[in-house]
Amino acid sequence: MIEIEIVADGPKDTLRQIQEVLGGNLNETSNEYKLVFENEYAKGSIQYLPFDWGVNLLSFDITFSQDVILKIKANDFNPLRFIYSYNGDFKHRFGINNEEKLVEQFHSLIYTNKTGGYNYIHFPKEKKLEIISIQIVRKNFLKKRTTNVSSLNNRLHEVFVDTDHENRFAHYGALNLRMSDYIKKLKKIKSKGMVRILKIESILYDILSLHIEQHNKFQRGVQLPTTLSKTELKHIRKFGTKIIKDPSFNYSLEQLSAETGLSQAKLQEGFKFLYKRTVTEFVRHIRLEAARELMRSADLNVSQVVYSIGFTSRSYFSKIFKEKYGITPNAYRKNALNNLMTEVSAA
Repeated sequence: MIEIEIVADGPKDTLRQIQEVLGGNLNETSNEYKLVFENEYAKGSIQYLPFDWGVNLLSFDITFSQDVILKIKANDFNPLRFIYSYNGDFKHRFGINNEEKLVEQFHSLIYTNKTGGYNYIHFPKEKKLEIISIQIVRKNFLKKRTTNVSSLNNRLHEVFVDTDHENRFAHYGALNLRMSDYIKKLKKIKSKGMVRILKIESILYDILSLHIEQHNKFQRGVQLPTTLSKTELKHIRKFGTKIIKDPSFNYSLEQLSAETGLSQAKLQEGFKFLYKRTVTEFVRHIRLEAARELMRSADLNVSQVVYSIGFTSRSYFSKIFKEKYGITPNAYRKNALNNLMTEVSAA
């Protein structure tokens, strides 16, 4: 086991202090820092990306060859951390405690410590780890004019305004599969430069809002569906992803029930929990989103779009499209084509 003490004035110092013990090469590109490992201690990378108003991202995509513990001192740099485990698991404890708490895959942790206290993050050996940590320096973040922490629940509000770091706080979140969808979006970003930074920042705020939303549910006593296991929820999410990838298939509740081995009642409960919609509503929503995307190109007319995504009635499609987006498909397509022609002319 390797223990690394982190006494940092900023997240970039965290990378340097890890490098001092585990080696690796630290690279900088467009204000994005990446510590890359290919040695006897680890394979993979740890990245740091700063944004405005005290928000930064520390992400791990790594496999350690030995158990690694980060012993992080809460000093002047003592952010509020929102962590999500996309792949693998890790353990956390405060220095005043001996008992580590496990943060499993698809679970989250929100924590901060008193000034002078220690946080212990225990990464296991020989496990692929993909972990996203959004770190917020509260004094800077509260200066942002659009920051309205008064709208938070009382407990989170107390944590955000604790700029003198007088309190210790930890919240171990429940299973959250929606958050993993945003991590996938992060991984798919291929842009470079400012466009890349803006896309990442936008998704980070989406992830942050999910952390806050989940804590709100915890405060209200909302629990995972008692009739569904975590494995069943993951299975339902798998089929939700299948629908997103292929919306044109003729899905039915009966067919999905037979394919998943879950009862129709469990499927409905799972879809409502994960997607806030019944199975039928979710399929319709995904098809409408796919149709709107297709109509932004000049390749298909409205009728072709309708049948390519699984609808059998153009009149029904037009009706529900207008109900959802407040515009008819023909008008939407006309506007989209006009915008496309304007972009081509400008180029």
